[in-house]
Amino acid sequence: MKKKWVPFVGVLLLMLIITACSQGKTTESSSQDSGKKADESSKEVKLTFFNTSAEVNGVFEKLFKTYHEQHPNVTIELIPTPIGGAQLEKFQSLLASGNPATIANLDAGTILQYKDKFLNLDSEKATYEGLTKPGAVDGALLDGQFLGIPWTAQGYGLLYNKRVVEEAMGGSFDPSSIKTRDDLEAVFKKVEAAGKAPVMLHGADWSLGAHYLGLTYSLQSSNVDDNRKFVKDLETGTAKLADNAAYNGLIDTFDLLKKYNARSKDPLVADYTKDSTDFAKGEAAFYFMGDWTWAVIGNLEGRDKEFGIVPVPISNNPEDYGNTQVAYSEPKLFAIDNSGSTEAQQAAAKEFIQWMVTSDEGQDAIVAQMGLALPYKDVKVKSSNILSEAVGSFVDQGKVVNISVINYLPQDYWAKTGASMQKYLAGVIDRKGLTDEVQAYWASQAGK
Repeated sequence: MKKKWVPFVGVLLLMLIITACSQGKTTESSSQDSGKKADESSKEVKLTFFNTSAEVNGVFEKLFKTYHEQHPNVTIELIPTPIGGAQLEKFQSLLASGNPATIANLDAGTILQYKDKFLNLDSEKATYEGLTKPGAVDGALLDGQFLGIPWTAQGYGLLYNKRVVEEAMGGSFDPSSIKTRDDLEAVFKKVEAAGKAPVMLHGADWSLGAHYLGLTYSLQSSNVDDNRKFVKDLETGTAKLADNAAYNGLIDTFDLLKKYNARSKDPLVADYTKDSTDFAKGEAAFYFMGDWTWAVIGNLEGRDKEFGIVPVPISNNPEDYGNTQVAYSEPKLFAIDNSGSTEAQQAAAKEFIQWMVTSDEGQDAIVAQMGLALPYKDVKVKSSNILSEAVGSFVDQGKVVNISVINYLPQDYWAKTGASMQKYLAGVIDRKGLTDEVQAYWASQAGK
């Protein structure tokens, strides 16, 4: 009996030895994996940040410092640009030198122009669709690709000074009551009868060419691809502005704004600060401008307290696209370099950008300190910008005109066509002359 147990005991001992060795190797392997992960998480990563929002360089630098305190392995260095300076040239020089910024805060059109240099963020698209307000991600797509993360939004239309309008009307003003051109003129007449200027029309080429006339290209359809096709048809001559309903409607409304313009005696002075200040202090009831003008009027002494926005009606049919929607876009996007950055830098950049737009610290910097509108659902910080809040109410209802077609337009379109609009505003050319000049501009772009 004893001899029969000997082989069994030997086998049992051998199995125990093998198991022990196997466990030792597993423990060693697990320990190595944990050590590798810990090493990766503590590995230092340096990011560079190219910023074209030069007026808030200081806010970004403070934000980078805060992030570094929370993530000691990540250091972020600002590459600043001057206000109104040669920002594009500086960006181009960084690319040419082989030292591109890891993250770039750029106009959407610039990202599109250099799309081959940026990381395709389609893998992050679903995440940001869940975080942002409806339409924010779609509005940021460039040639159908998610190349830039939206972080600020702007809207424009007819701003209104609530006190001036309500005093003229002798009661409360419901902005949703303006759905047609005739509705707008009825209010203008009451304001004029009360001794105030009905509307302030800023005469700069960018306001007239990009923001006002630029609506022509966005109001053809709610689909940006349809609007791009319309522009191509203008270039080839297939589409004629003289026969286009949106264009004619816009110019009809522009004639109304001209008629009641507070600057009618000298329409091309175009003093942005003065126009914004006079509107804020009640010299005009309405102002064709955007929520960005809060940077001028927000801290003005003696200004009125309540403001809002209404769309620019282009017809007398309340159902026409644009009559109940305000123009809206994400003018700046965060893009990540894919021409000289490492995978570690790209991963760290993704994490940092998401932290900027979702964390309390990031939202406070963007909304409270920069005074910008963040197109995200869960924004915990209250904005001091009354105008962006007014635009936001339209965004929340989905009542916006997607103007992202401008990202595909030539860089000089607003200056060239804006000059024609200035001549029309000043009475130098008539409506046919304006239409011919704008049509000729687009014909000159054919094949470019």
